[in-house]
Amino acid sequence: MYVIAMYDVGQKRVGKMLKLCRKYLNWIQNSVFEGEITEVKLLELKQKAMLIMDEETDSLIVFKTRQEKWLDKEIVGHERQNLDTFL
Repeated sequence: MYVIAMYDVGQKRVGKMLKLCRKYLNWIQNSVFEGEITEVKLLELKQKAMLIMDEETDSLIVFKTRQEKWLDKEIVGHERQNLDTFL
């Protein structure tokens, strides 16, 4: 599946969440990530995120779609992280 994930966590936990999310998804802008991920890996990401987060103040939001082709993406301005790869 293809997901877009974003988090909003306290300043003390930002570095840990960034490092965690980058293990599973592509970092595209500050606390926003996207990419292909399996159900099992997504569950693992969410469980590990809960260990970092303060449930009273922090959040992780995940938008899911079957494939990237079902999502129209438009970038206005500078693209922070280019996901193109050269073979």
